[in-house]
Amino acid sequence: MSLKEIARLVGVSPSTVSRVLNNSSSNCASEELRRRIWAAANSLEYRPNPAARQLRKGGAAAPRSLQLVVVAARFATPEADPFFAQLFRSVEEELFASGALLHGVISSAELQQQGPPEADGYLLLGRCPSEALKSLCRHTENIVGIGRNSTDFRIDEIICSGQQAALLAMEHLLSLGHRRIAYIGGCSYEERFIGYYEALRHHSLPLDQHLVQDTDQTGSSGRAAMARLLEQGGFTAALCANDATALGALEALAEAGRADVDVIGIDNIAAAERVTPALSSVHIPKEEMGRAAVKLLLDRIRGGHREHVRMEFPCRLVLRASCKGPHSGK
Repeated sequence: MSLKEIARLVGVSPSTVSRVLNNSSSNCASEELRRRIWAAANSLEYRPNPAARQLRKGGAAAPRSLQLVVVAARFATPEADPFFAQLFRSVEEELFASGALLHGVISSAELQQQGPPEADGYLLLGRCPSEALKSLCRHTENIVGIGRNSTDFRIDEIICSGQQAALLAMEHLLSLGHRRIAYIGGCSYEERFIGYYEALRHHSLPLDQHLVQDTDQTGSSGRAAMARLLEQGGFTAALCANDATALGALEALAEAGRADVDVIGIDNIAAAERVTPALSSVHIPKEEMGRAAVKLLLDRIRGGHREHVRMEFPCRLVLRASCKGPHSGK
């Protein structure tokens, strides 16, 4: 499958396709165009020719391309969640650059039902259910997890601490003067909820269960949770476990005509700066994490390391208009 066929399908020049597939920089095309080109490349099963690339450099032919499987641990597909969609895109780009092949994408439910498909290695996007992870670990050691929650060195992993992200967000809300802060997101074995609780405890504030909304961390559940919180009242801000949830919460506030509640999310997805008010968020370095995960997995497959490795990336605050303070009013 050639670049020309991808270009014809998308309606751009072959040179644009080449720049997108060979350059992970966002400067070479818009996010939407990059998404369409990658989708076309995958649908046409386009793969780079690492042997030809190596020969052009004057070296020996490259070895057989490794085949890797991505497991969407939290959702049916990576595209179901904006955070994992961006993370998956960086994985695809790094696989392409390394000459490895994306053999397929399966959900954790499919992994439990059918067992792991044959592949050289596996990348887990998000927290995998315990039984599915055990099954995969019995099958191979060539596994790398990517996400916000640690597996305690059961596998290689690339993480950005969800607990630290929540602490960072909470400290900002507390610095603005908020003392009645709601939490919208997952609670069970969830580091972001632990970070929320730890921040309250550090400031000698009680954990009010009425302000905790346990959700599946989607936009619709965030919207419904904020509507419930508005009905009961008694809070001035909300920490959302991810930006998808936060965007839903902002929708509920807009429908209620409320501008006196601050909202902060975690992930800093592309849509966070396009809404009104623009969403304050904790930035998770998705692109860097995806690329590092592929490199770590390839290193394990090729025998570069044997002990389990954890690489932790830092997070940082990105402040926008959704956080103003508890007395800003409508």
